Amino acid sequence: MDHICIPDGEYAGRIQAAAKLAEKANLDILVVNGNEADYANTRYFSGFWPVFERCGVAITPSGGNALLVGPESAIFAKDFGRIDDVRVMIEYRESADPAYPHIKTIPFADVFKSLGVSGQKLRIGVASILDTNVVIWEALKSGFPEAELVDARDIMVTLRSVKSAAEIACLREAARITMRATEEVINTMRPGMTELQLVGIAQKTIYEEGAEYEGMPMYCFSQQSTRHAISRSRHREIQKNDIVQLNLSAKVDGYSPSVGMPVSMGKLAGEKREIVEFCLEMHRWTEKQLKSGVLAGDIARRFEQLYTQGGRQSAYVYGPCHGLGLIEVEAPWMETSSEYCLKPNMTFQIDTFSLGSDFGVRWEKPVAILENGVELLSEQIGRIVEIDC
Repeated sequence: MDHICIPDGEYAGRIQAAAKLAEKANLDILVVNGNEADYANTRYFSGFWPVFERCGVAITPSGGNALLVGPESAIFAKDFGRIDDVRVMIEYRESADPAYPHIKTIPFADVFKSLGVSGQKLRIGVASILDTNVVIWEALKSGFPEAELVDARDIMVTLRSVKSAAEIACLREAARITMRATEEVINTMRPGMTELQLVGIAQKTIYEEGAEYEGMPMYCFSQQSTRHAISRSRHREIQKNDIVQLNLSAKVDGYSPSVGMPVSMGKLAGEKREIVEFCLEMHRWTEKQLKSGVLAGDIARRFEQLYTQGGRQSAYVYGPCHGLGLIEVEAPWMETSSEYCLKPNMTFQIDTFSLGSDFGVRWEKPVAILENGVELLSEQIGRIVEIDC
């Protein structure tokens, strides 16, 4: 069976594009870091997703590059990665902090020199500040005490915001699998089952359908836990008349869309029906606003105003969309402070979350921006599911 994936040539093109941006920013070298939980920036260039350890990618303005891994990942990275030059560095070890006295590692100075970068007064771009731990940062500072460490995160936003045809194909396939899992959970769920049992059904389905992993820690929340914007499922038993929030996600070659919707264990009534319907109305409104050329902040500001005008200020939590790609939530966000315009092939999750008095509701789906609207990367959602208990 052929699996949808990013072709090798696209990885090489990404490195060359990053090299040009590094040169434009007057950097001597660009260092991108990641880890098992947030692998996106490093996997974008290398195809490598670490386990336990950290990893990094170094790129020069001339296009030289190396994959930086911890002591246990050398063979793993050579087998799985798309960068041939793999360097073992102690700074990328796992958090258990082993010493590895028998393994030879190399410092940043040797890595940079082998890529043609020497001297002390360097401009070192760090393109993933939030994923660069203190150990790696201090190793750069101590190895190059006269260097300037530059926050280069904008390079990654520039590279990753607009998706290629291969990236969108991965998202589309992952969304198809996610919808299959969502259907299976809805068809199986009943009072007395636990939240975690529902997650197990979703996991079984996504692997049967061809996913490489979960696109995020999938959750099936019930009643009180549905108020959590982010959380984890637990052993709580689902009760009659509960709101159950599903947010499921499959990963295909790293790309991780999600689909979210509320399910009622019984007939919706009162505040629950009002919030579910209002949240769905706002979700549909957002979809209609999305097209190339629109200022993201204008959508976010109008979105928040509609909550206020509808007397739903207490239900408002955050803006209408967030970026989507190698992780389920990535830059750029769509917020009232956003000053960028939408472009074709940018991808987003329309993520509409609203709070009730003792529950929350989320409608969420992946889309790609077109000249005059959006492509739905999953099937359309919006059917209010009420399970007869």
